[in-house]
Amino acid sequence: MCMTLKLTTTCQIEGEYYVAYCVELGVTSQGKTFEDAEKNLQEAVELYIDG
Repeated sequence: MCMTLKLTTTCQIEGEYYVAYCVELGVTSQGKTFEDAEKNLQEAVELYIDG
């Protein structure tokens, strides 16, 4: 079964990294670019939900 969730995220620059945060789950990730941070956050959220 496949499920789609809409979650609120924020992204800000901290030093050399973009830090992405999922508000509802409290999950955070980072990347060198905005796109990397967004991709890494999606992976972290999937792991959090599957865990």
